[in-house]
Amino acid sequence: MGAEYGLVMFADDVMRAGQLAAALEVSAYPKPGNVHRLSDRPRKRFEHFIAGSVAIGPALREAAIMGASAGLCQIDLSGIGVGRLVRKAVADVARWHGGGNTHLGVALLFIPLAAGAGLSYARHGRLSSERIREGAVEVLRASTVDDAAEVYEAIAIAKPSGLGVVEAGAPDVADPAFKVGLRAGGLTLLKVMEEAARWDDVARELAYGYEATFNIALPELESTLRMAGDIRLAVAQSYVKLLAQRPDSFIARCVGVKSTPRLPEAFEAGRGAAEEVMEMARRALSLGGALTPEGLRELERMDEELRARGEDYNPGSTADIVAAALFIAIVCGARP
Repeated sequence: MGAEYGLVMFADDVMRAGQLAAALEVSAYPKPGNVHRLSDRPRKRFEHFIAGSVAIGPALREAAIMGASAGLCQIDLSGIGVGRLVRKAVADVARWHGGGNTHLGVALLFIPLAAGAGLSYARHGRLSSERIREGAVEVLRASTVDDAAEVYEAIAIAKPSGLGVVEAGAPDVADPAFKVGLRAGGLTLLKVMEEAARWDDVARELAYGYEATFNIALPELESTLRMAGDIRLAVAQSYVKLLAQRPDSFIARCVGVKSTPRLPEAFEAGRGAAEEVMEMARRALSLGGALTPEGLRELERMDEELRARGEDYNPGSTADIVAAALFIAIVCGARP
């Protein structure tokens, strides 16, 4: 993107990139345990995710504009309103389909990236993945207690599975006095994410500079795309590579809350189940993952196994992080 490129057109393209990334991520297969174009979950269907992928667009566009405004010194970084925009994205998704939570994790990851892209573009006139990362980190460091409160409200709207109960550190989402607790503790969005990072992969990404997004998912996505020239396979391969690296927190929590509602105890209670899924992914990856016939057969077998185990065995956090990597790649020029 050249310096002559208008900020309004840039924000439009950030919006389209986010919508496309979310839609392409859910369309890719095989992604064991996830909804994709060939497989639905009992209460969430492929079309719910497509509708949500479109619905997040306006919030992403506004995030890019607000980030650019901060980059031009028209507003303070703390005035971007990351939390408000996450809440807007989640509320818009809820308005446009009836399948429940589909894009909370995506909204949490995409909004700071979109604002970071706007911030960096306004300052430099061009983008790279590292500049987007630096911008997103800067935006999150400037987050406020109000941002945290808005994200709490977004979580209440989304009603994600495996939420559990927080009894120490940050206030629990279900606590009607959560705003008082946030203000009393001076808990900004970044501080809340640092607390939740102990049991949530998306929070860990926000708290620690999108480590898995940029160090695992994005390199695998870009490498596979260069080698295979197929974005569907690139998404699937990035997914299995990430899933093989660490236990998916969504599985751990969903399984663990059956034993205890408390966090982080619930995550620890379900860690074994998530590690078992991680080992399945490692086996598939050792056979080539999505890039070989043997690996594909193993991924398909793994998909059948996870679906047979029920809705708790859905590596949703992994999918969200891969979607964030795809968003970055598309903003930087990748196309299907």
